[in-house]
Amino acid sequence: MKITKTNLQESQLKRTLTPIMLWGLGVGYVISGMYFGWNLGLEKGGTLGLAISTLFIILMYVTFTFSYAELACAIPKAGGGFDYANRALGKDWAFIVGMAQNIEFIFAPPAIAFAIGAYFNLFFPQIPIIVIAIFSYVIFTFLNIRGVKAAAMFELIITILAVGELLLFAGVTIPHFELKNLQANPLPNGIPGILASLPFAIWFFLGIEGVANVAEEAINPQKTILIGFGSAILTLVVLCILTFSSSIGVAGWEAIVYKVDGSASDSPLPLALANIVGNNNILYHLLITVGLFGLVASFHGIILAAGRSTYEFGKIKFAPPVLGKINQKFQTPANALIFNMTIGIIALFTGKTAEIITISVFGALTLYAISMVSVIKLRRSEPTLDRPFKVPFYPLFPITALVIAIGAFIAMTFFNIMLAVIYISIIISCFIAFKIHEKRK
Repeated sequence: MKITKTNLQESQLKRTLTPIMLWGLGVGYVISGMYFGWNLGLEKGGTLGLAISTLFIILMYVTFTFSYAELACAIPKAGGGFDYANRALGKDWAFIVGMAQNIEFIFAPPAIAFAIGAYFNLFFPQIPIIVIAIFSYVIFTFLNIRGVKAAAMFELIITILAVGELLLFAGVTIPHFELKNLQANPLPNGIPGILASLPFAIWFFLGIEGVANVAEEAINPQKTILIGFGSAILTLVVLCILTFSSSIGVAGWEAIVYKVDGSASDSPLPLALANIVGNNNILYHLLITVGLFGLVASFHGIILAAGRSTYEFGKIKFAPPVLGKINQKFQTPANALIFNMTIGIIALFTGKTAEIITISVFGALTLYAISMVSVIKLRRSEPTLDRPFKVPFYPLFPITALVIAIGAFIAMTFFNIMLAVIYISIIISCFIAFKIHEKRK
């Protein structure tokens, strides 16, 4: 068949993303982790335990991000880690990485959607949380179908608002910071607490690699991806340290974990602010209202990245080919987006948000580890591959990220054996089905 301009457009995603849009996507994918959930790691490890695990995770994400940027610039494809592993390690490993990436990106949004529903339910208690969560899924899936430029612009705006709210929070709390609050009961469960808090440290940064999944839609991807990746991870590291220290420094870690009734809360920022201004102050209500933007930014951003991941899986026929089709009107992966939304809504009805997050983290760590192997393998097997950006301090950076990712996976397995079994079973069963289908072909 003759390849025409129309044929080419039907099989390609539209290039419209600029560096500032990629920064908005990169920060937006992750920023909800600053607003909720991370403080539950304090219950496991205390201030010192979570701080130690977070420092290791920061080191992993910094070294991983720059290593991953080398792959994204050299192979700017929507599949991200799947495409890199396919070229470096072959289709079997590519399938495993692709499934891990799909699990991460498809199962993280339901937890965030539930949090969005819980936020709205505070203002509109007559509307069930599940209804709001499903409505959010439909709205943001439709926005992504309409076009990546509109989706990225929306993401940029709400991300800027979410970052501004975190800076405002720090500005209010830092004057009340006391070092003794960081030192109080710093390691309540000893060394095991450090390991148990790892998933919550990862939650600070989970999803940053999604920037690579929109590489095919970036203008001048070699330059744009590097700037977007680098500025996003720098912003997130600064916000993580600022939010962590200013929250705990107000009244100690227990004050941002436990509510008045003694139950655990996954909303550390309002709890910290209530210790300063009370819960009737305008600043308190502003934080709760604008804090919703942080949740929406991550929810919307990960939906966007998940659509590209599933699309690439279908495009290469590792999943039903219909998922790899581009909507001719909007030039977006509409089928993949609708499929992911359906799976996410089903997951919502389980009500197991914490477990869903943990399984998503298992997928992320698998992706990180195998992607770092891909960096090293491609350096050896394809030394002449055009690499507009090369990871600094090679091979130290990819090896560091690889070792920490494997260590975190082992530690998480020890503390979440049943969930690890479920995750590994999903990967193995899908891989067996893939090999059977391949053999029949």
